Amino acid sequence: MARVRRNRSYKLARIYDRRSREVPFNGEVAEVEVDNPLALDVGEKILAIRSIRGDPLGRLHAHHQIDEAQYRGGRAFQNDWERAERGPQAIDPTREYVDGTRTREPVTDSQRQAVLRLNRVERELGTDGAALAYDVLILGLTMDQIGERRAVRTQRWNDYFARRFRECLDRLALVYGFATETGAQRAERRR
Repeated sequence: MARVRRNRSYKLARIYDRRSREVPFNGEVAEVEVDNPLALDVGEKILAIRSIRGDPLGRLHAHHQIDEAQYRGGRAFQNDWERAERGPQAIDPTREYVDGTRTREPVTDSQRQAVLRLNRVERELGTDGAALAYDVLILGLTMDQIGERRAVRTQRWNDYFARRFRECLDRLALVYGFATETGAQRAERRR
């Protein structure tokens, strides 16, 4: 009876490497550095894989088209929209059934603060900038789709929307405190 030798393709030194080796057929992923949930030391980082397929902001950040402050400002805007939104909610089976009607839930303090920040953002971005930020960050539309919604379908308009969106991300980074305004930006803003 011959002894079969098994090929061990893994290295014991990389035993804690939990990265996926297989990417789905139509997946779009990027590596991102995140805090290690199993770390013993504070601030230890690991590499993780993030899906960027339905995330325009994540795609821009993964391809180094926007910086960290713009990315964090966009995420803060998305977070405020999620907090402020009072969309469809599930029925609570523990409540007493009365004619199928439900009482309105009170507005929480975090929802109120999110709405106040969103109002400030709309003042800072203007109506068109706020609509553009909403289309990209909340609805997940591409510049082509935004052009189709506004009945302008040329590459020049797509470039304009992309440039204007980056300006909106710059302003979001300032509003949410991830960037500081320079003297030249203040002087231009006063004009």
